[in-house]
Amino acid sequence: MAAEEESGEFYLRYYVGHKGKFGHEFLEFEFRPDGKLRYANNSNYKNDTMIRKEVFLTPAVLKECRRIITESEIMKEDDNNWPEPDRVGRQELEIVMGNEHISFTTSKIGSLVDVQSSKDPEGLRIFYYLVQMPFHAWNPTVASSVVYLIPCAHAYTDPRMLDLKCFVFSLISLHFKIKPI
Repeated sequence: MAAEEESGEFYLRYYVGHKGKFGHEFLEFEFRPDGKLRYANNSNYKNDTMIRKEVFLTPAVLKECRRIITESEIMKEDDNNWPEPDRVGRQELEIVMGNEHISFTTSKIGSLVDVQSSKDPEGLRIFYYLVQMPFHAWNPTVASSVVYLIPCAHAYTDPRMLDLKCFVFSLISLHFKIKPI
């Protein structure tokens, strides 16, 4: 990683959500330039309440987040040929790293079949693997209860394969007591 990327400004925001039967349900996290990680998970399923967590991260953790972004090569992508957000939902990813600023918007991706059938399968695949939720368990009820007490499965086979959601859930579970089911 270039020294400029390591010392320059860093900001990242990811959002995935939809408006449906249970209202506006979403998962959002943000790495701020001051080192603060902000996390929100809103599910109205069975009258759940919004979960909000904030924690300050060390420079080493922010460096790891930058590494994940750099190695994914997402900064080279363009979302012009990605599916537009629809009634199923939307995903947004904004990253500022050094002098580069990108902002992506696309629909929710159900599986790799959706990626393969897009107009830009290679670019969308990079996005999908960067922000995916392993086991497709983004159900906020499950995620809010478990919050990844067990690290993501693919991180065991290749630690470089850690995606952003897994990374955030691991950080949140390390810093906050999890209420048992």
